Amino acid sequence: MTPVLRIFKEQIFHLPLILRLAIYEIKGKYQMHYLGVLWQLINPLIQVCVYWFVFGFGLRQAGEVGDTPFIVYLLLGLVPWFFISPTVIQGSNSVYSKVNLVSKMKFPVSVLPSITIFGNMFNFLIMLGLLTIVLGFYGINGGLFLLQLPYYLFCLFAFLFAFTLLSSTISTIIRDYQIMIQSLMRMLFFLTPIFWSMDMFSETIQTVIKLNPFAYIINGFRETFIGQAWFFDDWRYMLYFWSLTLLLLFIGSLLHENFKNKFVDYL
Repeated sequence: MTPVLRIFKEQIFHLPLILRLAIYEIKGKYQMHYLGVLWQLINPLIQVCVYWFVFGFGLRQAGEVGDTPFIVYLLLGLVPWFFISPTVIQGSNSVYSKVNLVSKMKFPVSVLPSITIFGNMFNFLIMLGLLTIVLGFYGINGGLFLLQLPYYLFCLFAFLFAFTLLSSTISTIIRDYQIMIQSLMRMLFFLTPIFWSMDMFSETIQTVIKLNPFAYIINGFRETFIGQAWFFDDWRYMLYFWSLTLLLLFIGSLLHENFKNKFVDYL
């Protein structure tokens, strides 16, 4: 059995365990707080308000991006990013921080990134629900384009798993890598089309921006909810994204299989 298929089988077989540990992790993180898990919702809402004030009223004078109100455009970028950023950072550190748990409970190390992904997923789904309310308030309806939402959700989960599987292995072996990931995500926050539109740049610069896989996901969410384009309209961009995702998954699976029995040696 190839490493990719073996790891995929481990995720499916241990899915109930992944969900239980993800819920346990959420409860444990906020059990000493009066507001508990509500902080998972309060924190991103505060950030949205700050970014809306600074970038919406301060820099853009509350203007629109095309025909879309800036607050809607901003939310369509921030909601997926608030899921992407912590998942990448925490997922990259998941093996190093929890490898001792594996030795006690006897389950595959490969499920640790998945636990992080599912742990952050609950908050993401709540934010997605609030986003639909805001869109309804502004009378924005993606229509038939909403049928492709499951596709972009699958893109999001597939890339995050492929990336964190590889990243968590490297981060355990080379601890400096975790600091690099944190710096990279801070940089990508401004280099990903969250506050701005790619249409404001030349085709050459747009091509460079499209090398960022998170740009594909965030633009896809916008095009879905606003009703602008189908995911297969730009098939070359889609092919690039999936080629990169599968490449990361393949490399990550190989590295993980080679080092999974040696992780404890790096603690």
